Amino acid sequence: MSIQQAALDLSKLSPTEKRKLIKALEKREELSMTGGHLFRYFPNEGPLRWEKYPKHIDFFKSGKFFRERLFMAGNRVGKSVAGGYETACHATGDYPDWWEGRVFDVPTDGWVAGDTGQTTRDIIQRELVGPPGQEGTGLIAKDRILSLKARPGIPNAVDSMEVRHKSGGISRIGFKSYDQKRRSFQGTAKHYVWMDEEPPAEVYGESIIRTMTTNGLIYVTATPLQGLTEFIQDFMDDSVSETETDKELTEEDAL
Repeated sequence: MSIQQAALDLSKLSPTEKRKLIKALEKREELSMTGGHLFRYFPNEGPLRWEKYPKHIDFFKSGKFFRERLFMAGNRVGKSVAGGYETACHATGDYPDWWEGRVFDVPTDGWVAGDTGQTTRDIIQRELVGPPGQEGTGLIAKDRILSLKARPGIPNAVDSMEVRHKSGGISRIGFKSYDQKRRSFQGTAKHYVWMDEEPPAEVYGESIIRTMTTNGLIYVTATPLQGLTEFIQDFMDDSVSETETDKELTEEDAL
């Protein structure tokens, strides 16, 4: 349909129909801002539909078979979007129709972590919650955020949040940073841990322990800024190619 045809069609609308159309467009705009992950990324249709992002989709899909995953790529290609999107899915229980990865049908308790408290705030918190003063414009829908607890010592930083899960229960997300050291990562069992950028070995090891009893997930989104470290090498040595991932794996094969 051309612009002229669209304008002609609009000119035929009655005042009541125009008001309804304006309200619908305003609602759509509001959802794009505060409706959360399902309205923000990987739609079913359009030029930015999910099929256009095979690397992201393969990363999500592999979560069904592997507890530990690494999304390693350059800067500004959507690594943090991938980590934030999956975290929003697990926290809310809302998964897109095309999702083939791990699914939690109960409220979850997870951690998200970055290098420092500041980077956790500026990257992870911004993805999930939105910028300071615009809470509810991130990947977790505004109407699903029940509470935000401030982190002492870092302006505008979140320490933890509660999210309404679609089951009616409450999911919890703790915001951590590697500079808090290993002790901060000790504690109760977790359903998942999202780490943005390469973690220290002791922090990663503690996170593995935290997810053992839940058969939980650890997913890392990172750019290898330090080169071929032992952490990166371990993943490369044990990596599974896309071709192998696409085979008919079973959960028993992955354990």
